[in-house]
Amino acid sequence: MKAVRFHEFGSPEVLRYEDADQPVAGEGQVLIRVAGSAFNPADGGIRGGTLPFPVALPHIPGYDVSGRIVALGEGVTTFSVGDAVVGFIPMIDDGAAAEYVVAPATALVAAPSNIDLIDAAALPSVALTAWQALFDLGGLTSGQRLLITGAGGSVGGYAIQLAKRAGAHVIATASPRSHGSVTDAGADQVIDHTSTAVLDSVTEPVDMLLNLAPISPDEFAALVPLVRDGGIVVASTAWMTTPGDETRGVRTAGVFVEAKADELAQLVALVDNGELTVDVAERVSLSDLPRIHAKSAAGELRGKIVAVPDAN
Repeated sequence: MKAVRFHEFGSPEVLRYEDADQPVAGEGQVLIRVAGSAFNPADGGIRGGTLPFPVALPHIPGYDVSGRIVALGEGVTTFSVGDAVVGFIPMIDDGAAAEYVVAPATALVAAPSNIDLIDAAALPSVALTAWQALFDLGGLTSGQRLLITGAGGSVGGYAIQLAKRAGAHVIATASPRSHGSVTDAGADQVIDHTSTAVLDSVTEPVDMLLNLAPISPDEFAALVPLVRDGGIVVASTAWMTTPGDETRGVRTAGVFVEAKADELAQLVALVDNGELTVDVAERVSLSDLPRIHAKSAAGELRGKIVAVPDAN
């Protein structure tokens, strides 16, 4: 099969589009013919060695996958050959930037039926991150006020949609290029953080602050007074400490996304019911994936990109 792999850690130039052995489904696994593989910034971090995941070399990136099952491993009874599935597969295993990938059956759910199977790859890890941040960690409920900093990315888009569906009042910070998408996602108030001070624009306390932006520790800490006594600060920015305020009971939590199939199934149901929109900025050929890694490394990537195996 064809796959994108790297044989050493480094810049995007280490990626190769090449022949690789087709994997075989082991016990509890299925073999998937890949329809789509979503690019995530963490793919670049793993490739570059800045995210210290213990991957074996050569490594195939791509932990968000959609496709059809072509073979079942021993003990798999929850799926059949031909089923369309989507999943967030283990980040340390070979990923879906290939024509075929093996995945634990427990990490997969039936794919959405009302969007293209290719585009379904854009859903799993980012939507799960938003869900787990808001509900598993933040306990967001109807009537609460939520501030999302850095809402213009894929996680932010899902977070806004899910929070609005839960009945929250959503305040989002975004740059001018993301203003339209954040508004379309349903934010009640959008703050242009490039021209307006967030502290001056949030006039009432919020119940939760969700940070998705690469802000400095000092900038992050300065936002904590916006959170009400007993509120919570949640962050996906694992490279720095999440600030809170023990004197006011402001708690903290960090998001380390988990492949929870029950939650992913609920997200798929929302997509099928028209309550959650999956946004794909661009489809690219699998052989073009190294270019996407390079654009991301240069800070030039906008929106969710899905790689599609090249036509044979």
